[in-house]
Amino acid sequence: MVSRSYSNLLDLAYGGTPTLSQEKKRFPRVATVPGLLSEVEDDNCNSVSSDAPSSVSQERMIIVGNQLPLRAHQNTDDEGWCFSWDEDSLLLQLKDGLGEDVEVIYVGCLKEEVPPNEQDDVAQTLLETFKCVPAFLPPELFTKFYHGFCKQHLWPLFHYMLPLSPDLGGRFDRSLWQAYVSVNKIFADKVMEVINPDDDYVWVHDYHLMVLPTFLRKRFNRVKLGFFLHSPFPSSEIYRTLPVREELLRALLNSDLIGFHTFDYARHFLTCCSRMLGLSYQSKRGYIGLEYYGRTVSIKILPVGIHIGQLQSVLNLPETESKVAELRNKFRGQTVMLGVDDMDIFKGISLKLLAMEQLLMQHTENAGQVVLVQIANPARGRGRDVEEVRSEAYATVKRINNAFGRPGYDPVVLIDTPLQFYERIAYYVIAECCLVTAVRDGMNLIPYEYIICRQGNEKLDQTLGLNPLEPKRSMLVVSEFIGCSPSLSGAIRVNPWNIDAVADAMDSALILSEAEKQLRHEKHYRYVSTHDVAYWARSFLQDLERACGDHLRKRCWGIGFGLGFRVVAMDPNFRKLSVEHIVAAYKRTKNRAILLDYDSTLLLTSSLSTIPNVEAVGILNNLCRDPKNVVFLVSAKDRKTLTEWFSCCEKLGIAAENGYFIRPKHDADWETCISVPDFDWKQIAEPVMKLYTETTDGSAIETKESSLVWNYRDADPDFGFCQAKELLDHLESVLANEPVLVKSGQHIVEVKPQGVNKGLVAEHLLVTMKQKGMLPDFVLCIGDDRSDEDMFEVIMRATAGPYLSPVADVFACTVGQKCSKAKYYVEDRTEILRMFQVLANASEHASKIAPRPSNRAIIDSV
Repeated sequence: MVSRSYSNLLDLAYGGTPTLSQEKKRFPRVATVPGLLSEVEDDNCNSVSSDAPSSVSQERMIIVGNQLPLRAHQNTDDEGWCFSWDEDSLLLQLKDGLGEDVEVIYVGCLKEEVPPNEQDDVAQTLLETFKCVPAFLPPELFTKFYHGFCKQHLWPLFHYMLPLSPDLGGRFDRSLWQAYVSVNKIFADKVMEVINPDDDYVWVHDYHLMVLPTFLRKRFNRVKLGFFLHSPFPSSEIYRTLPVREELLRALLNSDLIGFHTFDYARHFLTCCSRMLGLSYQSKRGYIGLEYYGRTVSIKILPVGIHIGQLQSVLNLPETESKVAELRNKFRGQTVMLGVDDMDIFKGISLKLLAMEQLLMQHTENAGQVVLVQIANPARGRGRDVEEVRSEAYATVKRINNAFGRPGYDPVVLIDTPLQFYERIAYYVIAECCLVTAVRDGMNLIPYEYIICRQGNEKLDQTLGLNPLEPKRSMLVVSEFIGCSPSLSGAIRVNPWNIDAVADAMDSALILSEAEKQLRHEKHYRYVSTHDVAYWARSFLQDLERACGDHLRKRCWGIGFGLGFRVVAMDPNFRKLSVEHIVAAYKRTKNRAILLDYDSTLLLTSSLSTIPNVEAVGILNNLCRDPKNVVFLVSAKDRKTLTEWFSCCEKLGIAAENGYFIRPKHDADWETCISVPDFDWKQIAEPVMKLYTETTDGSAIETKESSLVWNYRDADPDFGFCQAKELLDHLESVLANEPVLVKSGQHIVEVKPQGVNKGLVAEHLLVTMKQKGMLPDFVLCIGDDRSDEDMFEVIMRATAGPYLSPVADVFACTVGQKCSKAKYYVEDRTEILRMFQVLANASEHASKIAPRPSNRAIIDSV
């Protein structure tokens, strides 16, 4: 089949019925007019999610980035535009890793502004010639989007720069955020023009398009979608200051795979998801995943590489050889240290210059012998901070050269004019050491390029007078705060803010032995040459295919509005409990067993109080009055508390402390489900728990008759989780020879006698009812956490045994859409109370119409 968006597009193009056999394709552009789109503009659009296999068999990858990998210029004779591939673009280079059988389509903006009357023709040309789909943005909207929200808010924040004053990044501007959302929506429209949602993969790049996954997932619930962030992801303490923090997180979680350069960036993202969304991650067989409404969002950690073939082709150019010879003669007898950075506030150019000044002051013998060549590329942003960085750099260079320079020698050479690529390569070739002292950078591929260029080739070896058979050498001094640092284990890592330490590192790089430099170069070259951009792209695609492997095996539907939209994915047999369905079964049955977890049914989610809701207790009493019902409340609370809370419910059965104590009705005695000879193990476990309570602020110990519970609900979530894991291991060690079970739950670690679980209550109830000849023909079991899974397991297992009527209706139901042994779910506790009220009304109505003999004797036996 053909997707709706694809067929509509072809229909528009040909003016008739779409077919895939036609060769010529003309895709009209989506009209882009000045103005802002609402965040919830297409909430009412129908989601397209086909389950049928597509007739399009070739694998396609749609790569979406802020800019297309194209160079463009307008002909001087006004006869149109000329376009060519931008060989330096990462989006173009990664194509090498996708395989020849993968068709690649690019979606993005052009660097040049195209007049509206030429946009249709340009779009047609780019699609036919380059398979590129341009997104044309009005200048005002682009300014707010890119120079506004991206560069004034996201980029500084992701580089740990808080807007503490209007000069530092600027205050949050809601209109800029709306422009950001609008542009992402325009990009989504462009993707929808060409996507076949059943077959195509979509790979979105960088922070410019962080909400794009939501728009695509909203339209195509099963879209195969990956996202890679090329910038740092800040710590939760920084990120949480962003007013739209949750919107961005939830948008990213609409991807199937999210990629980061380093574990630090991924860890910060996972921590933000934990602290702000309450999500936890798991690592399974080497893969990290976040469970999000039944979908597993995979996390990919792999730094991007460089295009080695491109570098080697430039190294082979005659121009490169000539430039190397020129630079060799220019710096003959001198050791060249090289820096290549953009002229922006995060690249640390001034810090590097100060370190060079310190080196010359501390080691005066280097004056005349060592030269720092600093290539300053134009800044990608604009503003006063860029001018300040440039002014400071010029002033520092002038001061150093005046203090330590001499005729024919300048210790610092600052190059701020644009260089040809081969010229930059030539500087790499002749430099003995490369310095990267950025204070924060997402990746930075300069060290990788330097390593490949220092490997050189035979012609360059002859130019430099080197023996081709001798091992090559290189040295790197890199900042701890750049993404490539962890992968360069042979580099000298520095804190760029510590000027003395950077100066010492520069001196160490100069005096290191030739053999050591060779070993470090060999190690770096082996890594860089095997982890190139093709390897990175191929690895990402493989993980994306794995992450999307179960799309067709799950039922998917969308919920939420605006940027809060998300897709719920569940097993086909796991479905929402319909009130009509359960009421129909309730009305036609005579012996009903109802098991309810206390926390999931009678507590208000918005309240800190653990006392049961008065309205819920009233509804529960109404259910208990029906002679056809046997109602049991199961709780982890102690029996004394439960007795006080439910003294008004005379016919309610209660199981306390997760099933250890059972009481069939209010005036009956408490019984124990299993025999426990003693609780001496508490004397061992309690001191250990007290130790962790003293060291974990916000934690507490709950002492019960049959168990001990360490609760860290009010502690710092990350620290509490770490302490819980340590406590679990500690208790398992000291209680190894005791007849107890140590287990973790939702914000708790519990020690209880072996064999005690909520499943005991379900077994006890079903067995007793069978012994009295009253086989249940209706079973409802509701719970919301891990401990309730034991009840679900017993109930579902009983469907194949002698404890239920052969025609029994069984409803094992969890709260919330999550993995569970239950077959049904309800959204929340409010929905449970509404359902109970309907059931209670049904009982009351039935009692008025046709009174029946009481089966209440069964409760006394239970």
